[in-house]
Amino acid sequence: MLRSLYTAATGMEANTLQMDVIANNLANTGTTGFKRVRAEFEDLMSETIRGAAAPDPRGGTPPAPLQVGLGVGAGSTSRDWTQGDMQATNNKLDLAIQGQGFFRVQRPDGTLAYTRAGNLKVDATGRLVTQSGELLEPGITMPAETVDVAVNPDGTLFATVSGSSTPREIGRLDLATFPNPAGLESVGGNFYVQTVGSGEAITVRPGEQGSGTISQGYLEGANVKAVDEMISMIAVQRAYELNSKVITTADQMLQKLTTMR
Repeated sequence: MLRSLYTAATGMEANTLQMDVIANNLANTGTTGFKRVRAEFEDLMSETIRGAAAPDPRGGTPPAPLQVGLGVGAGSTSRDWTQGDMQATNNKLDLAIQGQGFFRVQRPDGTLAYTRAGNLKVDATGRLVTQSGELLEPGITMPAETVDVAVNPDGTLFATVSGSSTPREIGRLDLATFPNPAGLESVGGNFYVQTVGSGEAITVRPGEQGSGTISQGYLEGANVKAVDEMISMIAVQRAYELNSKVITTADQMLQKLTTMR
């Protein structure tokens, strides 16, 4: 009876974690480049009451063990890296990656981070930065009096300055790919950092080695489907209620047992 109390409690804890993940997905439906997260679970070690016996020529030996599961535990979270919907903005500094890859940015401490969010800005010195001010890598500086900018699918940037009608090349964007993107660690601000699980970043030109191309004037929306998340939320709520019902029922059975004479 005590097993059922503990097992149901692990189920409630697991469903609480899953609800946390769903809530985060729903909260980020409007976040540029956000990737949906899925919680994954695994059963806990089973208690072996009786093991399987070796075959006996005379028979009478149980061929299967007698085990009781002890609940569920969180295994990991994984991101869905499928492409989000492309949203037209008509902003020349909004860039979306069509396919695999990440923009590289330099953080204030000098380390590199990676992002799918291409809503870029120009700082006071003309450098291309993210919306939170991190420098784009490799560094690209817009010429003074730039009146227009064009970005090719291969990442090449051209700027047209006041008084001239001829665009000139000012730099080229690189993309980073990873052997295992699922191993990247989210650090907030639409940024990821590499880990031993993701492997080392591979720097490529857009459109090469399986990487995506650059679309100017677009942003990649979150790949969260609100309807699907709502359905999952209802399922989690029902599962939580069922586990709480198990605890209530097991408690009633224990109370009945203590009143027996």
